[in-house]
Amino acid sequence: MRSDKMKKGVERTPHRALFKAIGYSDEELSRPIIGVVNSFNEVVPGHIHLKNIAQAVKDGIRMAGGTPMEFPAIGVCD
Repeated sequence: MRSDKMKKGVERTPHRALFKAIGYSDEELSRPIIGVVNSFNEVVPGHIHLKNIAQAVKDGIRMAGGTPMEFPAIGVCD
């Protein structure tokens, strides 16, 4: 799987150490890692619902046998 490129082999030991430090288990790291981008913030009213949507997406990834990894994106409001 593509996520193995960032977590398998001796050369990726520092990557695995970081994942372990933030709470990922060996079992979670054995699954495909799926990125979930989230622009939720408390400043933009139109983005307030995105926290719940991102959580639902992560729950679905877990149910399908993957490991979600959420990361932020800039939230723009006009």
